[in-house]
Amino acid sequence: MKTIHTDNAPQAIGPYSQAKVYESVMFSSGQIPIDPATGELVSGGIEEQTHRVCQNLKAVLEAAGSSLEKVIKTNCYLKDINDFAAFNKVYAEYFTEKPARSCVGGLQIPKGALVEVEVIAQVD
Repeated sequence: MKTIHTDNAPQAIGPYSQAKVYESVMFSSGQIPIDPATGELVSGGIEEQTHRVCQNLKAVLEAAGSSLEKVIKTNCYLKDINDFAAFNKVYAEYFTEKPARSCVGGLQIPKGALVEVEVIAQVD
């Protein structure tokens, strides 16, 4: 098993890693909209926060030798399920291969974030 770490995504804020690779599959921890350069939650609404989450996931995937196109499954968490349509609009720009997905709302997300996403992906 391999631990994945990149400075292009936020550092873990607890006792976990950004991702783990087992054989040819990567399992990411949930990414929230923290700017890796500042360590701060990005400002703005669900659209801005979803872009940052997807950019963070892209960095972790690339560090593992994978990509957004190789994502098999996503688990998506929204603070407010009423953000579902706006979240989907941004999400669709990044996950063009339409991986399997679960999405739930009405949750308290760390640091007051509006969105968190984790992925399972194929690694070459």
